[in-house]
Amino acid sequence: MGLLARLRKEWFIIGIVLVILSAKLQPSVGVRGGPLRPEITVAYVAVSLIFFNSGLSLKTEELTSALLHVRLHLFVQSFTLVFFPLAVWMLLRVLELTAIDQWLLRGLQTVSCMPPPVSSAVILTKAVGGNEAAAIFNSAFGSFLGIVVTPVLLLLFLGSSSSVPFSSIFSQLFMTVVVPLVLGQVCRGFLRELLERRKPPFGAVSSCVLLMIIYTTFCDTFSNPNIELDPTSLLLVILIIFSIQISFMLLTFAFSTRSGSGFSPADTVAIMFCSTHKSLTLGIPMLKIVFEGYEHLSLISVPLLIYHPAQILLGSILVPSIRGWMTSRHKSVLLLR
Repeated sequence: MGLLARLRKEWFIIGIVLVILSAKLQPSVGVRGGPLRPEITVAYVAVSLIFFNSGLSLKTEELTSALLHVRLHLFVQSFTLVFFPLAVWMLLRVLELTAIDQWLLRGLQTVSCMPPPVSSAVILTKAVGGNEAAAIFNSAFGSFLGIVVTPVLLLLFLGSSSSVPFSSIFSQLFMTVVVPLVLGQVCRGFLRELLERRKPPFGAVSSCVLLMIIYTTFCDTFSNPNIELDPTSLLLVILIIFSIQISFMLLTFAFSTRSGSGFSPADTVAIMFCSTHKSLTLGIPMLKIVFEGYEHLSLISVPLLIYHPAQILLGSILVPSIRGWMTSRHKSVLLLR
């Protein structure tokens, strides 16, 4: 394979490296309140575009079928909002005996309480060729569920007496997830023949939007003065975050591929990403709402700022390997028929 062909094939990973470098060199461009206005362009426009694009590209019968995959939904939501927080809580009982900054450890607990994201899990599932419809449903449903469950978990594990404006968070989710998805499905009904004939690059569009999300996320990370803390604690937290992600991805993979699980390879991909990814878009506002006035709120937020880009980077790196696994599984099934 020639250099140009290799670059064309790996353009997304190259794009990730370039946007991270750009964010490092000039983080002020993509921070909240900066020229790009990510609080609008990312939180509303980019997320809406992702779900409109998904609604336009998804066959209605596939989305309807995904709604009925109850076992998959139960597994993803219970893993994300029950097992994940409890497992991290038990891990922290051990880590509290170390010299790691205790507020960073509390930040790890807040990460575990977050719902799945409304963008990265869907895009990565689509990039691999997994069950995109199931990923969309679980991301959207998990986000709505998280509006109630996440604040309760935060109060349970960390404590606070603040009230949470459910109506404003609910309305934002409705406008950026449900409405664009429905509009995409409606437009598909009118444009079905044209879309099937022309085959627009839906995946490339979503990937470009994800690059924008990565860029603004790293701009926030690099411009946040609270990242400048004890280097040893920060490095250990980064290692712990990657270890948690890899361990939980392996755990969900092992569970969903075991004999008699009833999950297809495409289901496994959706389960792996939706169960282990956590939302920064919902997470940071929730932390600011629930822990309003906390002296150490900035330190508590640091693990979530790290977790979000880490999950996108790790997922993007694993895309070729997971895609290769899916291809081999499909070939095995065809040979057995």
